[in-house]
Amino acid sequence: MGCTALRPWRRAPSARRGAGVSARHLGRLFRAETGMTPGQYVESVRLEAAQALLAGGSDPVDSVAEGAGFGSAETVRRTFQQVLGVSPTVCRARFRTTAVSGRGART
Repeated sequence: MGCTALRPWRRAPSARRGAGVSARHLGRLFRAETGMTPGQYVESVRLEAAQALLAGGSDPVDSVAEGAGFGSAETVRRTFQQVLGVSPTVCRARFRTTAVSGRGART
């Protein structure tokens, strides 16, 4: 994954020009508003998308990684481990366990 993949605002010069600020300052403003860097935000959106794909399907991790915008299955595995402390397959198993136990509790 290239450097600009984690810095999406660098690919949007019109947005920077419209705001009248440099890429660096726009990053600072973003962090002040959201509490995270643009790169962290992109990663969190991708992680959330991967979790939804895992919960709602049975696609292999490679397909989930691609569908969520990660560069590779290894990147999605590493991100899950760093952020959630579990692998994508363990996360999927937990979703399924929760879904099954949640259905039984509603009767």
